[in-house]
Amino acid sequence: TQVLRKGLQRGIVLSAGSFLVYEAHKLISGFAEVHASFKVEDVIEQADYLYGSGETEKLYRLLVQHKNSDDAELLWRLARSSRDLAQLGSTSAEEKRQLTYDSLEYAKKALEKNESNFAAHKWYGICLSDVGDYEGIKTKIGNAIVIKEHFQRAIELNPKDATTIHLIGIWCYSFAEMPWYQRKIAATLFATPPTSTFQEALRYFHMAEEADPNFYSKNLLFLGKTYLKLNNKKMALLWLSKAKEYPAQTEEDKQV
Repeated sequence: TQVLRKGLQRGIVLSAGSFLVYEAHKLISGFAEVHASFKVEDVIEQADYLYGSGETEKLYRLLVQHKNSDDAELLWRLARSSRDLAQLGSTSAEEKRQLTYDSLEYAKKALEKNESNFAAHKWYGICLSDVGDYEGIKTKIGNAIVIKEHFQRAIELNPKDATTIHLIGIWCYSFAEMPWYQRKIAATLFATPPTSTFQEALRYFHMAEEADPNFYSKNLLFLGKTYLKLNNKKMALLWLSKAKEYPAQTEEDKQV
C-alpha cells in the first residue's frame, strides 16, 4: 500500500489504469526475484543433504526438475547426480548411456553460465571422460588434454579441492600404464603425445590425501595400486587395507 501511495504521488501524469499495471508489475517482479533466489538456495541445501546421505535416485529426481536452470551451482550438481545414477547397478545399459551424455550437457551448460565455477570445470572433465567410454579409445585419448586442462583450471579456482587433485592423479596413472597400441594412437593425434609416470600419479594422490584425509575410497585404492606398480608392497598393503576398511556409502565405494 505504501509503495502504491508513493507511486500515485509521483505518477499523476499517468492514467490510473496504466500506472497500477506498471506498479503491480514492479511488485510482482521484485517478489519473483527474491523467491527465485531463495528457491535456488533451498534446492541446493536439499541436494547437498541428499548427496551426503547417499540418496542417489532421490537427488536426481530433485535436480532434474531444474535442468533448464541458469544457475551453475544447480547444473553441475545435476551433472554429478546424473553420472552417479548412471553408475548404479540397477540402471539399464540404455539409461546409463543417456545419463552419461546428459551429464556432459549439464556440465557444459554450467560452464557456459559461470566459467569461474571450479566444480563446473571438474565435472565437465569427468563427464567428457565418461562419454569417451562410448565413443572409443581414439576419442578418449583425443579428449585427454582438454580434460586435464579443465582439472587444472578447477585447481586454480580452488586449490584445496581434494577430488580434483585426485583426478589429475588418475589422469597421470592412466597415461603411465597406457599400453603400446594406445600410445601409437596418441602419437597420431598429438605432435607431442601426453605422457606421465607412476611417481607423478603418486604425488597427486598424496597431495589429495593431505588436502582432505580419508576423503575418498578411490584415492586410497589408487595409492595402493600405484605403490604396487612401484613394487612397494608394504606401502601398498597399508593403503589397500585403508580402502578395504572405508565405510561404503555409495555404489563406487562398494566397487572399491
